[in-house]
Parts: sequence; C-alpha cells; structure tokens
Amino acid sequence: MGTVAQEHYVHIRRILIWVLFLNWFVALAKILYGLFSRTVSMTADGFHSLADGSSNIIGLIGIRLACQPKDKDHPYGHKKYETFFSLGIALFLFIVSVNLLREGIIRIYKPLTPQIDIKSFLVMIVTLGINLVVMNYEYKKGRLLQSDILVSDSMHTKADIFTSLSVIIALIAIKIGYPIIDPIATIIIALFIAHVGLDIVTYSSRILCDTAAIVEVKKIVDIVLGIPGVKTCHKIRTRGRPDDIHLDLHVQVNADMHVDKAHKISYAIEEALKKGIPEITDVVVHIEPKE
Repeated sequence: MGTVAQEHYVHIRRILIWVLFLNWFVALAKILYGLFSRTVSMTADGFHSLADGSSNIIGLIGIRLACQPKDKDHPYGHKKYETFFSLGIALFLFIVSVNLLREGIIRIYKPLTPQIDIKSFLVMIVTLGINLVVMNYEYKKGRLLQSDILVSDSMHTKADIFTSLSVIIALIAIKIGYPIIDPIATIIIALFIAHVGLDIVTYSSRILCDTAAIVEVKKIVDIVLGIPGVKTCHKIRTRGRPDDIHLDLHVQVNADMHVDKAHKISYAIEEALKKGIPEITDVVVHIEPKE
C-alpha cells in the first residue's frame, strides 16, 4: 500500500485513539455518579458511553486490517474490513440497547428514589459538551477521509448526545417529584440506541452487498464518449466503498478496428475515468464491435 494510503489510515487511527480516551472519561464520570446517586438513566447513559469506547477499539482493529496491501487472497485489497467492522459497532449498540431496556422495565416495577443535586446536572452538562465536540469533529473527519469507521462511530456518539439530553430531562422530572420518568427515559434511550445501530447496519450492508456505488452514471458516460474512437457505452456497473469504487462497462468501437488500437482505447478510458472521478480505483472495459 502506498505512502498516501498509509498516512490516511494513520490519521484515522490517531482520531480513534483520542476519541477513545474521551469516551472513557465521559463513561467513568456518568457511571460512578449514577451509581452513587442511584439514578438509573444516568448509569445507563454511562454504559452507553462505555460502549462508545468499545466501538473505538473495534474501529482500531478494523483500520489495522483495512490498511493491509493487496495480496494473493485479497486481490481487491482489504478496505472493506473497515466497513465490516463498523457492523461490530452496531452489534455493541444492540447489546447495550437490550440491557438498558431490561433495566428500565425492572425499575418500573421495582422503583428506586434517586438522589439528585446540582452535581448531577453538572456531570451531565459537562459530558454532553464533550460529546458534542467529539461527534462534530469525528463526523467531519469521517466525511473528509471517507471513513466508514469514523462516520459510524460519530453516529454512536450522536446517540450518546440524545440519550444525555433524555437523562437531563429525567433529572428535572425527578427533582420536581416524578421519579417514574427515570426508568421511562432509560427505555426511550434503549430504543433510540437500537435505531442508531440499525442505521449503521443499513449503511454498511449496502457496501458489503455491492449496492451501486454511483447511481447517476451520466458523468461516466460523458467521460467515456469523450475518448476518440468510442461509439457508445452501456452495461455500466459500480460497486464498493465511497473511496474505493470498482467499475465495469461495455464499450462499442468500429467493427474493423485493430485489436491494438482497441486496447489503447480501453486504457485511455480507464485513465480518463480515474482522473475524472478520483474515487474510482479499478476499471474493467469490455470492447465490443459496433455493427
């Protein structure tokens, strides 16, 4: 793998490590104070933040595999490992969701009276601010670097932000005399986390199941028809990750064209497509005679 590609994955890995430590700090603050104050929703939110940290570790493993160069068993490279491991993040979200749902239901039937004070609100507000910064930074970097891991992890953190807001609402409700809101908020948090996990699965499965990477092919057609000697093109297919698109198409040329010239045209098509659409990394051109 080239130097540029290695630097790309080093950058992603560095971001994940920083986010990992921030998530652990946020999780520790919520869990410890949630247990101390017997606030179920705060403790639940803390374990969600802890799952954020676990997803960072999964992301680091995925990046380690994705950056490996092409080999005999993987002639198309290892980039889809990044997409595959983003499913691991979704799995953690589903596990956390089930556990929180069970805890919320139990607390409805076996209620506890949480101890709420100004420190409870301070813990939630400070950790919420950290999560906002982390989510925005990670999402922007994920889009910039076209990293499935970073985008999926930022969605995980986004879920953490909404759950934190739910906890703050629950704390207010408890303070004014409605402790039943605490387990109800926990159940809502669980359902929201499951929804985020489903979004990640939907996105990742599109890539792993070879859904068309480029739906609008007009730009591809325009580039191909701009090559001298090309009459028409059809049967255009694309697949792969947003930063690693594989394309194949059929191109028609004059029936009496010499095979050497037809080969040069196919090479020119490949070069033009890669230059015009940098996300394309592999092109297969099938030459046909036009009667």
